[in-house]
Amino acid sequence: MTERFGGALREWRRRRRVSQLELAVRAGTTQRHVSFLESGRSAPGRAMIIRLAESLEVPVRERNDLLLAAGFAPAYPRSALDSPELAPVRAALEHVLRGHLPYPAVVVDRHGDLVSANAAFHRLTRGADPALLEPPMSVARFLLHPRGLAPRIVNLGEWAWHVVDRVRAEAARNPDERLVALAAELAGLAPPRPAQPGLHHLGFAVPLRLRDTDDRELSLITTLTHFGTAVDVTIAELRLEAFLPADAATAAALGRS
Repeated sequence: MTERFGGALREWRRRRRVSQLELAVRAGTTQRHVSFLESGRSAPGRAMIIRLAESLEVPVRERNDLLLAAGFAPAYPRSALDSPELAPVRAALEHVLRGHLPYPAVVVDRHGDLVSANAAFHRLTRGADPALLEPPMSVARFLLHPRGLAPRIVNLGEWAWHVVDRVRAEAARNPDERLVALAAELAGLAPPRPAQPGLHHLGFAVPLRLRDTDDRELSLITTLTHFGTAVDVTIAELRLEAFLPADAATAAALGRS
């Protein structure tokens, strides 16, 4: 058990590019103790596992795996989203989605599959291949697919690679086979990466320039929000992605939609 936990801890520390000393300082222990835990010479306590996992920003799903590897029961429940226990969370999410109108917003799970969306986002899906909208609907696939939103994206080269790079970064940070496969699929959908940044390039903040059904060009920026204090696996893995107008013309156009 201790060797299994030690290997998993070492892998997470390597993934986060944190030294044993830095991890020890973050978790309030010693480098010697971290070294002994990784080598299997010491057995961790439950509280220490949670402190180490928090220090390495390990997702709660994988924190349960660390606890299991050390012989402890999982600490974080995984409730079904439609369960009575999560009714207040569902109500809060729907309230946020409605409150974001007239701008598009979605709630997605850890794989980027749609959990819920507001009416403004559903308007963006008009004319898309119905197959792309079938559950589980991948929002990223819908955005970049030639039978989805891609034909309406003015800066598809920049935006597509912005999306691909973000999914790749998430797959590298929190490895998951489905995310790795999705990143590869999206890279295949994307046009060649632009050799030079476009006129509207803002580094990591790549605006989505989109033509609406009236052939108006809209400029949107995105924000990502998650439950930073969630202790339920399902809640912790939800993410709200909201599209905001990047200029007054876009705000006015969406306001009239």
